[in-house]
Amino acid sequence: MTELDDGYLEECAAEPIKIPGAIQPHGALLVVEPETLKILQQSANARRLLGFDVRNDALLSAYEEATTLCEEIRGWLSGGENTLFYLVAVGSQQLQLTAHRSPQGLLLEFEPPPRPGESTLDGLYPRLRDFLDRISGAHDIISIAEEVAREVRAITHFDRVLLYSFDGNGDGTVLAEDTNKILPSYLGLRFPASDIPAQARELYRLNRIRLIPDASYDPVEIEPSISPLNGLPLDLSQVALRSVSPVHLEYMRNMETASSMSMSIIVDGALWGLISGHSRASRMVNAQIRTACDILAQVVSLQIGSRLKASSAAERLELKSVETSLLSKLSVATSFQRGLVNNPHEWLRLVDAEGAAVVVQGGILTTGQTPSERQIRDLATWLFEAGHDVLETNSLASIWSGGEFLSEKASGVLAVSISQIRGDYIIWFRPEVVKTVAWGGDPNKPMESGAGRLHPRKSFDLWKQLVRQQSKPWTSAEVESALGFRASIQTLVLKAAEERAELTDRLEAANKELESFSYSISHDLRAPFRHIVGFAELLSDKEKGLDQKSRHYIETIRGAAISAGRLVDDLLHFSQLGRSQLLKSNVDVAKIVNELRHSLRTETEGRNIEWQVGALPIGYGDPAMLRQVLQNLLHNAIKYTAPRDPAIITISGHEDANSTTYIVADNGVGFEMKYVDKLFGVFQRLHRAEEFEGTGIGLALAKRIVDRHGGSISAEGKVGAGASLTFTLPRPKDLKKRSS
Repeated sequence: MTELDDGYLEECAAEPIKIPGAIQPHGALLVVEPETLKILQQSANARRLLGFDVRNDALLSAYEEATTLCEEIRGWLSGGENTLFYLVAVGSQQLQLTAHRSPQGLLLEFEPPPRPGESTLDGLYPRLRDFLDRISGAHDIISIAEEVAREVRAITHFDRVLLYSFDGNGDGTVLAEDTNKILPSYLGLRFPASDIPAQARELYRLNRIRLIPDASYDPVEIEPSISPLNGLPLDLSQVALRSVSPVHLEYMRNMETASSMSMSIIVDGALWGLISGHSRASRMVNAQIRTACDILAQVVSLQIGSRLKASSAAERLELKSVETSLLSKLSVATSFQRGLVNNPHEWLRLVDAEGAAVVVQGGILTTGQTPSERQIRDLATWLFEAGHDVLETNSLASIWSGGEFLSEKASGVLAVSISQIRGDYIIWFRPEVVKTVAWGGDPNKPMESGAGRLHPRKSFDLWKQLVRQQSKPWTSAEVESALGFRASIQTLVLKAAEERAELTDRLEAANKELESFSYSISHDLRAPFRHIVGFAELLSDKEKGLDQKSRHYIETIRGAAISAGRLVDDLLHFSQLGRSQLLKSNVDVAKIVNELRHSLRTETEGRNIEWQVGALPIGYGDPAMLRQVLQNLLHNAIKYTAPRDPAIITISGHEDANSTTYIVADNGVGFEMKYVDKLFGVFQRLHRAEEFEGTGIGLALAKRIVDRHGGSISAEGKVGAGASLTFTLPRPKDLKKRSS
């Protein structure tokens, strides 16, 4: 926006269009006190139009010429209506009276009555009835607009009548036109919002009809200009005779129109559009015809409002059906994010988008035409930092500097937050729609500078603009659909969380029962297996004469019982992990490794093993349990490098601000990575027992210990090339602070 634009807006906002202190000369104005009918203020032409010497501070009832007028006013006041519209006798003449109540008194407007041959309200009723019949059968809003443009020109005889609607930015587009071709056609053209400043729009909303018979009129001043009742300038918002802004009169002359009349189309209390009549020459439209036009405008407002509501209701119903279908599928999905991706058609149809993304805890899933993941992450970060709970725009580039790089696929964005503490969003995208807009004059030049004040633009010639970085706008029904879906998702997530909590409680109870059962079974089985081994050895020693086959049977029984005993011991140890308490402290891992190497000499005796032990940082955890982890990993490395000569076992470690990591690697037989998920399961073996002995619990035990410490363990391997097992332990907070 330029400095001239800023000055224009400020000057327009400051212009006293509600309190101009004057009226147009085609009528006169009196302001009287409601109880006494004392004259408080009057227009300078009141004496001439009324035909008697009306004076301020005098009682209106004191004038013989105003006897009938006073009777009508008192009758109106006793009835309680807000407005009086009546053809009344004032002296020897008839005048059209329009009266309004206000805090500053009764505002009495007087105009000459319809001239002979002119239409009256009574005479126009048949036309109004026929018009109602025609628009009730109109197919759409454009058809309604065309009908009312024809009807208004037929009864007002303006050279051209337009109906135009306002968009969300306030720009007006001419939907229909009826003309005698004296004035240029504006059908289909767009006029910038700056042509009708904000406070002028508010006046159009408050006062539905406004006539300017002659744009070159001389304003008639109000005497006095300040209200005696409250000491403020007289508010003429409801007065049809109100003098208009000099800027607007100049605007009319620049359009080569000497007269105009506007009727407001109000939908749900907001200014939806205007019906505007223009003539090259001056044209007076009497008050009764204006009232008929006001009735037409109100009927059209109701018709357009009902069509918009019907269309919106149908759209909402369709979108709700899509939401219901989508939610039924999400309810059985593993997660709502995965459910969205698995049902892309409904996800996009929910708001008629071309692309969509869901951002949850830094993860991003998408469907359709979307920006890159990095761009989506940047957008979600901006949305969260800017505090956008809901964002709806058809021009992202106009509100975010990063939007211009996304315009091809994401000029339009509809985003709803699904977390109050993180930047989690469901985002829909619409691509750029490049189009050419036909303006009535250059929209970038709403005014021109001049001596003393700003002046409206002079050119209304066709001016075409190529519009980029904009998408099709989102409708209110689509925004509501997104919000409703957000609420349903939150309910779905909450329900899933409750179900998970209940399942967790049941699993914890089951785990405790299973641990107790495992402990009992393991403890009770140890003695029988030891007895089997012992009696097998006694039998072998006592019966010296047994043949070789019988001794083989006894040795098989003994070996199987020893293996079963080891399995029971490991299972007992595994079950005890869930029952024992963690006693954490600093752990000298290097010392533990040296002690384990010494204790494992019986397994390595006669082997050519090359130990490569690096600097090992101090760990933090339960010393006994971490010893068990390292023992199991070293035992595995020794076992699976048996075919190697030399066997190379590497033990290394490193730390950062948050964790300490240890790696045990070897050049043993390795394993296929496709089976890595089985590696840490109980009783899971990737090699045959005949090749490598073991119970299949060692790595499961190591994983359970690391998990209880809040850490993680992983493995990498390749058949014939060895394996590497890594476990990471979190560092305590006090150590983090000292390190930082």
